[in-house]
Amino acid sequence: METKVKEVTREQLIRGLNEDLAHEYQAVLMYATYAAMTSGIHRPLLKQFFEAEIPEELRHAQFLANKITALGGIPTTKPAQVTLQETNRAMLEEVLRAETETIARYVQRRQQAEAFGDYGLANDLDEIISDETRHKEEVEKLLRGMNEH
Repeated sequence: METKVKEVTREQLIRGLNEDLAHEYQAVLMYATYAAMTSGIHRPLLKQFFEAEIPEELRHAQFLANKITALGGIPTTKPAQVTLQETNRAMLEEVLRAETETIARYVQRRQQAEAFGDYGLANDLDEIISDETRHKEEVEKLLRGMNEH
């Protein structure tokens, strides 16, 4: 029995990309806010870490906005809700949760792009998945280091 890939419409793909865009905006806000809020002995490292993530998330957002318009859609301007945390550990755990969810969304979007027949988008999403996976791994390392105290 042959497995058929579910057909994806242009509108479904645009809707999914807009969801991804809302979460990229959320990431920018979260990283900027957490960079300002981090405290204690780990503040210099965490502030630098959070601030360093912002340009990459902005690049992802710009890519998505451009792709949405290329497909004939209108990019969202509304971020997904930011969950604020007050301790360094809770901030990192929130970032880890967000990155894990982001990777899952991009894997789904990649499958949709392929089903739609946009292999260039699928390839670009592979690169973003790699970026997000590196972010997730860095957060996991930071959290492991905090466990040692």
